[in-house]
Amino acid sequence: MTNHVKTLAVAGAVAAAVTAHALPAAAEDNEKCYGVSLAGQNDCAAGPGTTCAGTSTVDYQGNAWTLVPAGTCADIELPAMADGSARMGSLEALDRDLPAS
Repeated sequence: MTNHVKTLAVAGAVAAAVTAHALPAAAEDNEKCYGVSLAGQNDCAAGPGTTCAGTSTVDYQGNAWTLVPAGTCADIELPAMADGSARMGSLEALDRDLPAS
């Protein structure tokens, strides 16, 4: 192995280590926000009968979450519910807008 190849290998390893160290910090800046995803656009946890990302079947499904910037979940503007009451995101799963069984 030439010195040039060794240098590139070490530089690549260092870059990978720095990237791996930086990712958890970025993830901490986000939080799970339930009830704000459109159907099929959730990040995970879409309740019984579903597996994970993209499995919600109802817009604003209360038991499906999406990662949002920390501190913004309750501020996301959503359309009102059918009865006219406000629809808001939550840091915990909701019992609203669930798919029909």
